[in-house]
Order: sequence, then C-alpha cells, then structure tokens
Amino acid sequence: MEIAIAAFVIFVGSFIQSSIGFGLAIVAAPVLFFIDPLYVPAPITISALTLSVANAYSHWRSISFHGLRFAILGRIPGTISGGFLLLWINQQALALWLGISVLVAVGISMSNIVFKANGKSLFCAGFLSGFMGTSSSIGGPPMALVLQHQENDFIRANLAAFFVVSCLMSLVMLSSIGRFGMEHIVISLPLMPATLAGYWLAMRTMHKISHRNLRRFSLGLCAIAGVAATASYWF
Repeated sequence: MEIAIAAFVIFVGSFIQSSIGFGLAIVAAPVLFFIDPLYVPAPITISALTLSVANAYSHWRSISFHGLRFAILGRIPGTISGGFLLLWINQQALALWLGISVLVAVGISMSNIVFKANGKSLFCAGFLSGFMGTSSSIGGPPMALVLQHQENDFIRANLAAFFVVSCLMSLVMLSSIGRFGMEHIVISLPLMPATLAGYWLAMRTMHKISHRNLRRFSLGLCAIAGVAATASYWF
C-alpha cells in the first residue's frame, strides 16, 4: 500500500513537472518523507533524473547550453554545501528543513520578483538549487524564478537539461556521504514506471490544460504539505 501511494505521488509530480517545468520534488518530498524518510532525498532525485532525461530529449532544440554553464558552475558549491548540511542534521531536523524548503519554494514560485537571466543571476540560482536540491531534493524553484519570463518550451527544455546535470551532481555527493546506496536504488525502482507514466500523460495533455490553474493547484497542495512537514518537528 505504501509503495502504491508513493508511486501515485511520483506520478502526479512527474505530470506537473513535465507540464510546467518543475514540481516533482516539491509535490513528492513531503509526502514520501512521511511514508519513509529513506525516500528523501536520493530516490526522489533518481526519479527526477529519469524524468529530466526524458524531458530534455523531448525539448532538446530549445536548450541553451551557453546560458546553463553559469547555473551549473553555481551548482557545484551549492551541492557540496547541501551535502554537508545532511551530515550535520538528524532525521527530525531534516523534516523541519524539508518543510521550510517546500514553503520557501512555494513562496518563490508565487512571488512577482523579476530577475534578469544573466550570468550572475544564473550562478546564484544554481548555487541555491544545489544547496536545496542536495539536502531536500527540492532544487527547481530558484532556477524557475530566473527563467520564468522565457517561453514555455525554453523553460521546460533548460530546466530539464539543468536538472540532468544537477541530479547527477547530487547523487555523487549523496554517495560520498553515505546517503545513496543500493537500498536507495531498490526503493526507487517501483517509482520509475510512475515517473514515465506522468511524463507520458503530460506530453499528450500539456497543450489542453491551463498551466496557470495547474500551477496554482499544485502550489496549494505543496503549501499544505510544507506546513505539515514543518509542524511534525514539534508534534
């Protein structure tokens, strides 16, 4: 039953991310952490890597490798910082950090802040994405904030390409600190069909649904999950 719930949550998150460019970890991390803390962050990162490869392949013509280099450079120190945070906090503190990360991500996603997509902003977004992504698996919002005023296909393509590299970085870092091993691979295997199913459905419906309404609905759910994860630290 727990595996079925986890797979369904990953399916929903994959559908949302394939539709708007990000959202898998924001949706999945709080719920899967309650099911089994082992899911966060490595198995969710594996699902995100699988999904990002599929999305990058679908939108490869819109990828700007020149622009992404600054974000990837920023991602390196962010990844290392996030890894050290995991060494420092215990499981209870991780629940609090996860809840805070979700709420910050929702706040960033709903804000009207406008950032120009240049080398400096992409480097900073890459750093924050690396720090949040490695420690909680939620690394999309900082990059999405910088790219939010680009064309939809450009956003999907470049977020996907960035996530491919960033997920690999996170997994290497998690492995080096003992947070990614065979048990994480085994627990992530049932999530792979759900990941690809969410991608498949999104590819066939993304032009028929309101991205604004989907985004608002998903952020509302994420806010509830973030509050619950934060509250679990005290109760």
